[in-house]
Amino acid sequence: MSTWRTRIEPFTRPLFFAWSRLTRGMTLGVRAVAVDDEGRVLLVKHTYLAGWWLPGGGVDKGETTQAAVVRELHEEAGLIARGAPRLVSIHSNERFFPGDHVVVFRIDAFDSGERTSHGEIAEIGWFSPSDLPDDAHRSTRARLAEMFDGVQIDTNW
Repeated sequence: MSTWRTRIEPFTRPLFFAWSRLTRGMTLGVRAVAVDDEGRVLLVKHTYLAGWWLPGGGVDKGETTQAAVVRELHEEAGLIARGAPRLVSIHSNERFFPGDHVVVFRIDAFDSGERTSHGEIAEIGWFSPSDLPDDAHRSTRARLAEMFDGVQIDTNW
């Protein structure tokens, strides 16, 4: 699905990165691996990026990574964590954006609620880690293989 956001993304993202680099020396993001009672994982499709991704986003100033991943999961998918997220891994995202790091958390207990972010997420889906959609992003596949298939964690995103 191609939206206006997908078409303008190649032009706007460099501006966003430039602004981020000017306002902070390092960036920090989070991703959630939400696992339901059937062992399926939650993936999202953004309106501005191709493929399926783990839900997540940037850590706001003054926010902990745990609070950020709980907030992002609620915003993007309407899931409300019932317990503390469990730290899984930390990755450097240097090849995509110098100084960027991504922290991955697992969340197994949550309630369903309403999404608070509108216009950012085009689609939400639950998938078996062994049967991901063909257009699941490379980093999504890598993180899930590390978590479910015993693949050694790669500290590079």
